Amino acid sequence: MGQDTPAYILAALTAGGGITGYIRTGSIPSIAAGCTVGALYGLGAYRIQQRQSYGVELALLASVILAGSSIPRAIRTQKPLPAGLSLLALFGLWTFGNAYRLGYKVKSI
Repeated sequence: MGQDTPAYILAALTAGGGITGYIRTGSIPSIAAGCTVGALYGLGAYRIQQRQSYGVELALLASVILAGSSIPRAIRTQKPLPAGLSLLALFGLWTFGNAYRLGYKVKSI
């Protein structure tokens, strides 16, 4: 499994979660944040798949944004939805942080 697969999965989960939050509660911030973070993950995944630069960095940025918004809320509210988002963010931070740390390089075709 390459680095693009987890990024595509996280893109679908975050964008789908934002859309679901909007449908259930009418929350504009949910759809805006979910689709924005999902788009960052999706763009990162596409760039990784196409062997373009800054794909891992975009996916890592999406993870940092998601973690920055969900972890404090999970600690404060103790509710399952922010806790689940925090787990997704931590998975992204671990996956793409390790790829960045290990020097994931774009291979020339």
